[in-house]
Amino acid sequence: MNVRLTTIGVVLLGIAACCIGCDAHRQQQAVAAGRSTAAATSHKSSATNQHKNSAAQILSKPEVPVLCYHRIADNRKGDYTVAVATFEAHVKALADSGYHSISPAQLYAYLVYNSPLPQKPVMITFDDSREEHTAVAAPILERYGFRGVFFIMTITYNKKNYMTKAQIAQLAKRGHTIGLHSWDHTMATKYKEESDWQKQVAKPKDVLEKVAGIPVEYWAYPNGVYNHHSAEVLSRYFKLSFTLISKRDTLLPLQSVRRIIAPECSPQRLLRQMRQTFKQTN
Repeated sequence: MNVRLTTIGVVLLGIAACCIGCDAHRQQQAVAAGRSTAAATSHKSSATNQHKNSAAQILSKPEVPVLCYHRIADNRKGDYTVAVATFEAHVKALADSGYHSISPAQLYAYLVYNSPLPQKPVMITFDDSREEHTAVAAPILERYGFRGVFFIMTITYNKKNYMTKAQIAQLAKRGHTIGLHSWDHTMATKYKEESDWQKQVAKPKDVLEKVAGIPVEYWAYPNGVYNHHSAEVLSRYFKLSFTLISKRDTLLPLQSVRRIIAPECSPQRLLRQMRQTFKQTN
């Protein structure tokens, strides 16, 4: 009888010890899970709450030179036209002078989060969707290790002398940036009704994203012209918007990034113009 009672007691003690061990293990798991959740929440909160520069801080930062090209063609005159040889000479001079092309995404990170840029950054942009941008300009840029930013008027899809949808998609795949230049080049200062914004910005943006296969987060003002209202509305659609005039909006500097038109000129003159127009970033 005593032996039987002793045996039962041992069994009960074993069960109790096992239960205590299980409870302790569950408590350890709960604590670990809590720590893991807290760490994940802390990391997510840190990323979400990353400090952004104010408009005043953005305006105080040294500007990056941004060039704008339109027509690249021989045997054609015009303020917005450069010869093919001139364009290549410009790109070669930039490369030989130690410049590095940057994307709008890099510029945005620099302006907003103080992310570092390469030595002597420059941005090379193209307006109006011309076919020579993909046939002539992009291969020259790539030959020198550069990438460009191509602002598309979506009314020109597949039309003579303008880029096809397939060419736009190929530019994106090759590492160039695709931006929007409105539907039909109507100036943003003329958008009065919501229907204007839908026609010139919202709908073309959606279509262009499908064509390019990437988000379209950057805008170039038709004729380079903007006002505060247009900058304010465009800030809902784009991270950066680019002008062709010298004055920036003091409240919305991200929506009034300055560019200069690259003229038919010597590489030396272009470099001087860049230095005179933009503050140096390095």
